[in-house]
This record gives sequence, structure tokens and C-alpha cells, in this order.
Amino acid sequence: MFTRAQFLRLSTVAAAAVALAPEALSKSNDGVVRTKSAYGFQDTVERLKKDIAAKGIRFFSEIDQSKLAADAGIKLNPSTLLVFGNPPLGTQFMTANPNAGLDWPVRLLVIQDSAGAVWTIHTDFAWIAARHGIVNRREQFKMASMVIASTTSSVKA
Repeated sequence: MFTRAQFLRLSTVAAAAVALAPEALSKSNDGVVRTKSAYGFQDTVERLKKDIAAKGIRFFSEIDQSKLAADAGIKLNPSTLLVFGNPPLGTQFMTANPNAGLDWPVRLLVIQDSAGAVWTIHTDFAWIAARHGIVNRREQFKMASMVIASTTSSVKA
């Protein structure tokens, strides 16, 4: 489970996230949560990575999808996928249903649309819980939801 220090750090993050406006957690019927950034593309990516590090969350990977597209001869607006998570929290979802490993670790997509607006996009954790029929990890899903809301709020317009 969590060490006392990890729990206290995440509890602080969760408390801060509770104060967020409800629109920060806006979601659609397909489980996709989009948050408009107040910053340019690269600044948004860097700010998110700093916020993730400040929370003590493990950062796994940054995938520059637009570069991969360019390498294949395809033009794609700026698009970067950030992969991160807290194994003591995330693996609890997989112990409830191993199929949940499809959605863990957390993936946060940063895109710039054709109008120049920058967005963060992630899958709603309540939707993930429903998708995998996980009903015995409500507190953990709540914590994950608060952490991602806090992280995306660090760039929210």
C-alpha cells in the first residue's frame, strides 16, 4: 500500500483538487475529459511534467506523436502523450480486474487543434471503473480522479 509520506502527499493533492470548480471535471458520455490549456503546446507539456514530478508521481514516458507521424510522412498537429502513475494506487485497479491494465498507467494526451488551442485529454476514471466493472475500489478511483483534476488544473484556461 502507501507509505505515510506518499499518503500525506496524495491527501494534500486530493484536498486541493476538491476545491476545483466542477467544470474542471467535465466529461462526455464516451469517458473522454478535455481541459483547455491557458498555455502554448510545449509550455503545457512542461508544466504538466513539473506538476507530476512535484506530486511525487512516477513519470514513465513522453511520446511525441506528431514526430512519429512526421517520420511516417504524415502531418499531424502537435500531439504528445504523457504516461505516468503511482503503482501503489494504480495496481489496485488491476487487482480488482486484470483487464484494467489496459487503462493503467495513466495516459494524458496534450494536443493542439487546428485553431491553435491546446487541450489536455484523459479518460475519466469513473468511466474506467464502469468499463471494467470495478465496484470495490471507489476511494482509489476518487483519489485518482482528484489527482488528475489537480494536474490538469495546473494548465487550465
